[in-house]
Amino acid sequence: MKLLVTGGCGFIGSNFIRHMLNKYPDYEIVNLDKLTYAGNPDNLKDIEDHPAYYFVKCDICDAAAVNNIMSKVDTVVHFAAESHVDRSIEDGSAFVRTNVLGTYTLLDAALKHGIKRFVHVSTDEVYGSIKEGSFKETDILTPSSPYSSTKAGSDLLAHSYFITHKLPVIITRCTNNFGPFQYPEKLIPLFVTNLIEGKRVPVYGTGMNVRDWIYVLDHCKAIDFILHNGTDGEIYNIGGGAEKTNIEITKKILNILGADESMIQYVRDRPGHDWRYSLDCSKLRSMGWKPEHTFEEALDATVKWYADNEWWWKKLKQ
Repeated sequence: MKLLVTGGCGFIGSNFIRHMLNKYPDYEIVNLDKLTYAGNPDNLKDIEDHPAYYFVKCDICDAAAVNNIMSKVDTVVHFAAESHVDRSIEDGSAFVRTNVLGTYTLLDAALKHGIKRFVHVSTDEVYGSIKEGSFKETDILTPSSPYSSTKAGSDLLAHSYFITHKLPVIITRCTNNFGPFQYPEKLIPLFVTNLIEGKRVPVYGTGMNVRDWIYVLDHCKAIDFILHNGTDGEIYNIGGGAEKTNIEITKKILNILGADESMIQYVRDRPGHDWRYSLDCSKLRSMGWKPEHTFEEALDATVKWYADNEWWWKKLKQ
């Protein structure tokens, strides 16, 4: 397989590339990344000289460059996206450009070059909030933020290329990821690194918003599984089965690092803050995939990774 990974210097993309290189020594991987603030070459420092790995600095909206790269691969896993909700609320323009126009540019090039499989990596946030029960893949999309709205738009665009052009597209929608190399603006790495630095942690509102969490390596293995076993035109929900309130997560991190609740700083809630995300992942589980890590052991490992790798995150927070 000659695999193009977009956004491979980001959090999930870098973990996915490392997983694939370790598991499939005969695969070639091209990493296309614009290296925005969250695209960090340090994420793949250990494999940058791997003989089957190639890095190309490129904007996914650059049609000429994307077409050139697409002519040299046969499979695509598309991670590249602007993904921070707070940033999208402040200015949604980059989200529209990257998440919608960028995805269109990739799909169009994939169609021209006869790509064998195109996995479009999306998010549970496209479904919006749900008080009870869990979203199935067939449920209507009701995104709340500019970020999730542009991801929903890119999902629909990707699906249209399957319906109209028979491009072999698969869409995945995953719950909240955590683990090594996550940019320290997101909840878990922000709270862990703040506490290591002796700073308080900002909790929105009462901290009772609920998210399902999955260890990033389990997400990467799910995408690998879907890449090899999924059906064209299908959507697959991916979840860790670990629903937690934000305050539960906060207290667990405090406990691991030996800090008390005086380190919590409650802040004004985010505009349009979704109350609860929850996915029904029975479709994927019925095919034989399930997460391998419990939330607790994965959180312990994640906190330890940030404690052991200050070289990686300190400069990102300056």
